[in-house]
Amino acid sequence: MAAMRPFRFLGLAAAGIVDARQLTDTARRAESLGYSALVLPDHLVEQHAPIPIMAMVAAATERLRIGTFVLNVDLRHPAVLAQDLASIDMLASGRLEIGIGAGWSRPEYDAVGLPFHPVGTRVARLREAVAVLKGCFADGPFSFAGEYYTITGHEGLPKPVQRPHPPFLIGGGGQRLLTLAGQQADIVGLAPRMMPMAGNRTQPTADPRSLTATATDEKIHWVRSAAGDRWGQLEINAYSLGGAPLVVTNNAKAEAQDRVDQMYKRSGVELSVAEVLESPHFYIGSVDGLVQKIIEMRERHGVSAVMLGDVDAGASIVERLAGR
Repeated sequence: MAAMRPFRFLGLAAAGIVDARQLTDTARRAESLGYSALVLPDHLVEQHAPIPIMAMVAAATERLRIGTFVLNVDLRHPAVLAQDLASIDMLASGRLEIGIGAGWSRPEYDAVGLPFHPVGTRVARLREAVAVLKGCFADGPFSFAGEYYTITGHEGLPKPVQRPHPPFLIGGGGQRLLTLAGQQADIVGLAPRMMPMAGNRTQPTADPRSLTATATDEKIHWVRSAAGDRWGQLEINAYSLGGAPLVVTNNAKAEAQDRVDQMYKRSGVELSVAEVLESPHFYIGSVDGLVQKIIEMRERHGVSAVMLGDVDAGASIVERLAGR
């Protein structure tokens, strides 16, 4: 197991298209409550684009780190993205975290005419994009000749404050993505695998079998094998599954059964109530019970960076565990 890290918590920015006051209020509240970072998703749905919002959050806060969870590599050329991200890191005085992924929501690709390539192609493109980003952040001009990107004598400017680069968060649920994360990321995000869209499914859905603690053990094995000597330097992240935010309740089994039923309806795969309550992607129970669960996640899986969803929902947990 990697060295035990203190807990830190990531808050999710206000969902949807909200006004500037709501965004800045959320950011300042996250900072005052003890969150380490505020993160923003990157989707072609009803939400703001993440880059300008990160600049706004940077201007509204002093200590709060600012990140993405996560950028879709297929939506921007990495050399252009590098300039945006380095500018944010400068404006935030070195508080940027770069969450980046291979893209997974096929309906978004179809809506704008982007080809949705097989996962192996998307992961290979992500690998190249990370190399280009790091090249742009490094000192001096660089060149890169890959299958998807070609860079010739380019010097990315400006340079980020954090050297050699802001921390990269790469996550996934499959071995290819987690191998890349183990090799290249600073923060490894544990995520579910997505099921193929088939039958009556019109939206991507997580494979419930990839949400269990046992599946997480396997993911950690993949990361550790890929990381080699880097293993002790990595931070491990887990997050509350979208659509299933933290629930503080004294009737955890009933709430967990509801999640079991919802997942079975979407996927045809049934977990047990015990598997849902143990999963690092569901946070259901009393405050004391959730605090204990997160401590046990660190002991078993090495998880120390946790995203519980809405800033206010996780406040009592953050107060108890942040920095411990």
